[in-house]
Amino acid sequence: MTCKVLVADDDAYITNVVARKLQNAGLDVIVAMDGREAYERAIAERPDFLITDLQMPGMSGLELSARLTAELPEPIPTILLTAKGFEIDRTDTDHLPILHVMSKPFSPRELLDNVRGAVEIGALS
Repeated sequence: MTCKVLVADDDAYITNVVARKLQNAGLDVIVAMDGREAYERAIAERPDFLITDLQMPGMSGLELSARLTAELPEPIPTILLTAKGFEIDRTDTDHLPILHVMSKPFSPRELLDNVRGAVEIGALS
């Protein structure tokens, strides 16, 4: 199964590392450098999976996930990336399709394993 993943982070280094890891695993990758661009790309290209930074200019990762969940016919399974030590209240994410919250720095291999795990358990269907 080919999976289209949208990677949204305003840190170009993180975006490039994640995109390269996913592409090397055979996934199609769409890149956005801020929340507004991620929203526009998601509406236009309908990714199967979203990896987004929590704190981005234009729109936070939580706002992005909430808007896409409200506006698209199917929720997009999401991994949320956060700054080390940044706590997220589960009540902020319970209503959203957020499968994992990963703190930076994170292992690109672990991130890929989480995406693969979501595909295997059918979170993308």
